[in-house]
Amino acid sequence: MDENGADGAADTADTAGGPADTAGGPADTAGGPADPLADADVYRVLGPDGSPLSDATVPDLSDERFRAIYRDLVVTRRFDERAVSLQRQGRIGTYAPCAGQEGSAVGSTHALADDDLISYQYREHGAVVVRDLLGEYLPYWMGHESGTEAIADGNVFPLNIGIAAHLPHAVGAAWAFDYQEEDRVVACHFGDGATSEGDFHEAMNFAGVFDTPTLFCCHNNGWAISIPGERQTASDTFAQKATAYGFDGVRVDGMDPLASYAVTREAAERARGTGDDAESDDPRPVLIEFVEYRFGAHTTADDPTAYRDPDDVDPWRALDPLDRMEAFLRETGRIDDEGVAAIRDEAADVVADAIDFAESIEADPRDMFDHAYAELPPEVRRQRDELLGAVEEHGEDAFLREE
Repeated sequence: MDENGADGAADTADTAGGPADTAGGPADTAGGPADPLADADVYRVLGPDGSPLSDATVPDLSDERFRAIYRDLVVTRRFDERAVSLQRQGRIGTYAPCAGQEGSAVGSTHALADDDLISYQYREHGAVVVRDLLGEYLPYWMGHESGTEAIADGNVFPLNIGIAAHLPHAVGAAWAFDYQEEDRVVACHFGDGATSEGDFHEAMNFAGVFDTPTLFCCHNNGWAISIPGERQTASDTFAQKATAYGFDGVRVDGMDPLASYAVTREAAERARGTGDDAESDDPRPVLIEFVEYRFGAHTTADDPTAYRDPDDVDPWRALDPLDRMEAFLRETGRIDDEGVAAIRDEAADVVADAIDFAESIEADPRDMFDHAYAELPPEVRRQRDELLGAVEEHGEDAFLREE
């Protein structure tokens, strides 16, 4: 595996330098915006129009798995649209949209085993969709901690809002799997801004020294909130940061679901010590840089027009992972109009059911205190008793916001 892609993901790959001629596609011949990744050294399977590139090998998956990947992309996009709308209506809290980045989260999760652990940042909603946890997950965004408890049951670590703070924990979990001889890897997701935090470097160093089965999944979406990549690092790529810690870094078109699948699959094999080119049975970590773009805001509290030109987004919209995957399925005869319509209807129903379930949960003020400490400190106990006493005296309705 080299910095540009997955050596084993393409039969025609040059084993000394990565996949041959898969770094980009031509500009839109119909006069549309040029492909922003045409000259980038990233591994790709699909061109901008959804057609497989001539020198790339399409992953050997069943038709059902190909359609499942597309289905999960559509569900994720539908959830994202509804979640932004719910936030605008005041029905959920601040939310991190993922439009444009579905391909990396969905593709990479399909490449993992069900018992592999996903260490989540806050934008990889597609991973939760693939694990079929959307209904259980949405309550988190409504303020119910049960949402993070539920996804843990599906081998997804609870969300982490502190930038890069979860990386050492992910490496620790991977180290424990290796120590206990469990055939499991940890896929740890984070944004490019996390690479400026000390926790990132400490986790990378530990993983490299102790050979932990960790996939560091860096989502380079162009912006760390409002800070562009060139102000985030002087390195040519984020993937090359792995070299300093003694393991491989690879770059992939994160808006290509099949490329994301292929690179993650091979990285997981390397992390397990079972890859075709593995020098030994020892696991080795891998850093994957998913090069992509977020179409919308960093969160619903952000205004991206304050720091980027809206016209700069248009070329990236031409790489929409949903459009590319649908075009691929249509071109290869794996789906038709009826199949697309059925998946879209299913997505609408899945998301609607998740919203209904999440809004059926009744808040209990005791939840704010139950899990913060093993034993409540005296001052926090006093605050809890005061609040619960006031609720009992005045009734819960007195504490509800008027609509």
